Amino acid sequence: MKIVSFKYCFIAGLLSFTACSPDDIPDIDETISPPSSNVPEDNDDGDCSPVKQIVVTINNTPFTATLENNETVREFLDLLPLTVDMTELNGNEKYCYLPQSLPVDSRQIDVIQTGDLMLYGSNCIVLFYQTFSSSYSYTRLGRIDHTTGLKDILGQGNVTVNFHIVNQ
Repeated sequence: MKIVSFKYCFIAGLLSFTACSPDDIPDIDETISPPSSNVPEDNDDGDCSPVKQIVVTINNTPFTATLENNETVREFLDLLPLTVDMTELNGNEKYCYLPQSLPVDSRQIDVIQTGDLMLYGSNCIVLFYQTFSSSYSYTRLGRIDHTTGLKDILGQGNVTVNFHIVNQ
């Protein structure tokens, strides 16, 4: 039989006081909800909802984008499906102006990431295809999930882009 030192017994005893209290343990009859999935749901009450995803189709190549949960995105979703001609700018982004303004919650973004989908001002959608530092302010809309090939698909010059809700 090994002899355990007093120091280790004391530490083990202290750790036992950090365990859950009986109030933290659910009753047997309580239902525990499964974790939320990334499946979009209709939720018009403005409460938090599961992550919304859209498909961004560029030159017949679809990319899935995961959206932020904010008022700007909720109003952007009301515009979908939407097909726009996006203009090349600076060798790192495409942009277009929406037919209407959206709510703004702009913040300075220090580093733009490849695949970021942002709102500049109140009605300019910007899709970035290269990572770089920035001092500009944007409202985050979302991000392309897998950006492999994004820069090549966007290519040089202007492109037509379709935004639509998954399964729409």
